[in-house]
Amino acid sequence: MSRQYTLQRAPRSTSIHIDYAAELNEQQLAAVTAPPGPLLVIAGAGSGKTRTLTYRVAYLLENGIDPRNILLLTFTNKAARQMLDRVANLLPVDASGIWGGTFHSIGNRMLRRHGSALGYSSGFTIMDREDQKDLINTVIASAEIDPKKIRFPKGDVLAEIFSFVVNTETPMEELLAEKFPYFLPLLERIKDVQARYQKKKKATNSMDFDDLLEKTLSMLQQTEEIAAVYRRQFQFILVDEYQDTNKIQADLIDTLGCNHRNVMVVGDDAQSIYSWRGANFQNILEFPKRYPDAQVFKIEMNYRSVPEILEVANAAIAANEKQFRKNLAPTRESNAVKPAVVALNDGSEQAQFVAQRILELRDEDVDLGEIAVLYRAHYHAMELQLELSRRGIPYQITSGVRFFEQAHIKDVTSFIRFTANPRDEVAFKRMVKLLPGIGNRSGENLWNAWEKSLNERGEISSWGERLLAMNVSAKSRKAWTQLAHTLDEIAPAGRPNPPSEMITSVVEAIYDDYAKMNFTNYELRREDLDQLAAFARQFKDVDEFLSQLALISNVDAEATPNQTADKEAVNLSTVHQAKGLEFHSVFVIWLTDGMFPSSRSLDTRDALEEERRLFYVAITRARDELYLTYPHMRLSGGYGDVFQRPSRFLKEIPNKLVEDWQVQRT
Repeated sequence: MSRQYTLQRAPRSTSIHIDYAAELNEQQLAAVTAPPGPLLVIAGAGSGKTRTLTYRVAYLLENGIDPRNILLLTFTNKAARQMLDRVANLLPVDASGIWGGTFHSIGNRMLRRHGSALGYSSGFTIMDREDQKDLINTVIASAEIDPKKIRFPKGDVLAEIFSFVVNTETPMEELLAEKFPYFLPLLERIKDVQARYQKKKKATNSMDFDDLLEKTLSMLQQTEEIAAVYRRQFQFILVDEYQDTNKIQADLIDTLGCNHRNVMVVGDDAQSIYSWRGANFQNILEFPKRYPDAQVFKIEMNYRSVPEILEVANAAIAANEKQFRKNLAPTRESNAVKPAVVALNDGSEQAQFVAQRILELRDEDVDLGEIAVLYRAHYHAMELQLELSRRGIPYQITSGVRFFEQAHIKDVTSFIRFTANPRDEVAFKRMVKLLPGIGNRSGENLWNAWEKSLNERGEISSWGERLLAMNVSAKSRKAWTQLAHTLDEIAPAGRPNPPSEMITSVVEAIYDDYAKMNFTNYELRREDLDQLAAFARQFKDVDEFLSQLALISNVDAEATPNQTADKEAVNLSTVHQAKGLEFHSVFVIWLTDGMFPSSRSLDTRDALEEERRLFYVAITRARDELYLTYPHMRLSGGYGDVFQRPSRFLKEIPNKLVEDWQVQRT
């Protein structure tokens, strides 16, 4: 007969005792000091979410929980370090035993210890996306897929598809039908490549980033002894930004916490905006269903924004049916300035208004770095980038590459540059290397042959006559012929058509197929290109269009050193990239139906509700001033302007909460 023997915890003594009631508001205090068990903390924007998590960790430590029994899961290692550093500043306790970090880093740590259960040695290699792409391309070659006979997705596109399958736990066929319908005819071949890819990783003792989650979950589900070790160790599991978790991450949490169920998840359902990259809104919404005895806490005291902005935020999210209802309450005093709703004639006038108001704010001693312009999609900022450049207002793109410097924009404009200047070597090489079978070496040879033709024969009368006389490989011949026909179409007899027409022709004849095979976010890039064609309609000829693009690039280049030195630059960002940031003054632009909310979101209620959450995130970035703008008219890629309806989100905000600005021209 066995005897049960219990190890008692060594007594802890600390010279500092935290006065939680003095440090936290009532809502934070209730969450921090809650008894063990499943806890859902709905932390509204600007309510001190990080503070709540930090003090919860400190509270557990102060109540005798061993650091090794705490697991803190975050979405960046930096966030975990910051929280643990704050804990160390609160308590004179060595908290280094806490397992804190991203889901992937924790998965890596477990697999290094126990990966042999899955047939991996502890020294396995973690591939980055470039390595992953190369390995998949190797597998494609071994599968005897001939790119001359079949247009097959490139390695990085397949890597994205495989990643979605893993993280959302969605069958391949279902995923392709939803996100990549143009690849459905290739379903069986893609599944074959995926199977070969899995075998290749195992054979080379390698894992990709998604394996760090998928293999960890498989290991815990298949090997009870290993799962039992971690269930005993992690007596308290805390999760940050829970609304951003995907299916496999939620399953990992539930698997580790299934015995003690001391799972505390913190997040804001109203800021769940990443379904496009696999985040599952149902994880946070259905937490009380998966844990029926869960306590739900709401933290609604907002420390960021003035009352006028919070009233608009509360009204903006109210129409969503699927949500934990909350009401952000201000801690700041009123500044007596209501958020502005500004109607403009078109995108150009909208850009002029924003630029002029930015200069006025600067004159009112608001730092340019404390001003943000937020938008739904990259192309919404086209006119604004041009206007800021014209006025010499420095700006930085928080969401990455400037619109006109993105690969797909430069690819398509290279055709226009080349027809405008047949001696533009950079444009020629960029253009021809889009074609199958043409790389750096063959691109150089083709340029030499083209340059020789120009020197010998001079002015262009027919692109096809010149190009089809050149020597290209059999693999490239079909695409080369298409290139020749396309150039004759967009610049007959060497005279370029209007730039908008040229862009449309290049995309439809050549670039659309290329983009499908090479970009994971094909639909977004195609939308960018359609809007580029619309934007180009305002320029009467190619030279003016290219000159304006050059103006933007050159002004940006001149502004860069100053931005680095003093960071005195306006922030331009998509709303997705601005999440977690805050600014004195925020402009949300292009608030029209079809732009924000996007046209793709108007078909289903769930998609529209996510767009409304995105609008809510945009509003809650503002501390002191908020401007909501919309143009009545928009240029289209065809002929004529398109009338725009104000965003339905604007209509949901009571008139008494905002101030209408009537813009007049002098």
